[in-house]
Amino acid sequence: MDKLPDTEQQAKVMWQGIVDTALKVIKTPSEFYRGMARDGGFVDPLIFVAVMGAVGGVVYTVLGVLHLLPMVSMGMALSGIVIMPIYAVIGSFIGGAIVFVVWKLMGSGESFETAYRCGAYASAVSPIVLGLNAVPYIGGLVGLAWMVVLLVTASVEVHKIAAKTAWLVFGIIGGLLALGSISGQIAAHRVQRGFNAWEKQWGGKPAKNMTPEDAGKAAAAFAKAMQEEAAKEAAKAKAEVQGE
Repeated sequence: MDKLPDTEQQAKVMWQGIVDTALKVIKTPSEFYRGMARDGGFVDPLIFVAVMGAVGGVVYTVLGVLHLLPMVSMGMALSGIVIMPIYAVIGSFIGGAIVFVVWKLMGSGESFETAYRCGAYASAVSPIVLGLNAVPYIGGLVGLAWMVVLLVTASVEVHKIAAKTAWLVFGIIGGLLALGSISGQIAAHRVQRGFNAWEKQWGGKPAKNMTPEDAGKAAAAFAKAMQEEAAKEAAKAKAEVQGE
């Protein structure tokens, strides 16, 4: 009788399987989704999502420590390793439910489990997408575009939906999400710049050492800095429109 593999060997085999799956999703998504099992339970895709979340958490932490993410404190960055896998698992079920409804409306006859698997394995790109967020605006858009490509591929290969229909539906959804992403990043960078301007004047003085009068002045200074940043953005936008 063959000797059963020990726990370390089993972990090594599982890790290698996760790496192989991730690389296949990234390199040959059409081939992956064409051969993806439609069923088999939620355990395997759930573990895959958790691992991708953990890897993404490491990326998030590194970027946060290097101050490459706006409005991310050192504490938030360091907690990313723990929080990101949890967010990834919860988000996988929420995202799975959303794409399941979308695919049903598009005429798919596949189950929720199949829809969940499609979205779960698409998380293979999430660590790379998180890394791209270090590039303001462009990184987030590239990540969204990549996810749209994967969902369209899953639509065609798994759900047997016409490519034209899939591109139309997920293209519109991706476009709306892109607008929201850009608006959110603009707001985040504006707040960050306002905070930096405020910090130059008040950041060196701990809040606990401030008198009520100082605290009031600090709050007013922060509000003023935010107004100035908003005015700069408005002037910039107006100049661009007039230039056209």
